[in-house]
Amino acid sequence: MPRDKAAEQLNDFKEAQKGKNETLTTASGCPIGDKLNSMTIGPRGPLLLQDVVYLEEMAHFDRQRIPERVVHAKGAGAFGYFEVTDDISKYCKAKIFSEIGKRTPLVVRFSTVGGESGSADTVRDPRGFAVKFYTEEGNWDLVGNNTPIFFIRDPLLFPSFIHTQKRNPVTHLKDGHVLGFHNSETRNHTPSFLFVF
Repeated sequence: MPRDKAAEQLNDFKEAQKGKNETLTTASGCPIGDKLNSMTIGPRGPLLLQDVVYLEEMAHFDRQRIPERVVHAKGAGAFGYFEVTDDISKYCKAKIFSEIGKRTPLVVRFSTVGGESGSADTVRDPRGFAVKFYTEEGNWDLVGNNTPIFFIRDPLLFPSFIHTQKRNPVTHLKDGHVLGFHNSETRNHTPSFLFVF
């Protein structure tokens, strides 16, 4: 009786590779002659910096754990297209709007602002969106939040405001007092808080 799909993934991969004679390559496609030994000066000498396979392996190892985004960590996205339905060429010269029926590929992502990966979708938090249009004139990014006003005016306050939304790095617990203290000190959050909460 077969086990679950996750437990069988190595066996499934082995079966899928039967009959294939693929060459092991670097990320740039160069064949790898020896994946098990680093280049050295002599049998026990120091490593050589010309060992591209070793350098690439260490670069992959060093970057395999990508840290979570500080803001907008939790989100969902989709690929699709934008289709022009009306002629607006008299208002705009961008080629994306040049003709009716023209389709432009895009990707869109919706997210919570302060939520970390695994947080609830139901928290009282602004929602963000980002749309990337892949146009013939280059990529066009359109981003925003669902709030008509923002929590701060001075960008210098942004890092400390975001820290009020995150867990305490010592206790790893959320602390509502920090948010209240920050709001009482800066006093420019009130309109946004009235909107969100």
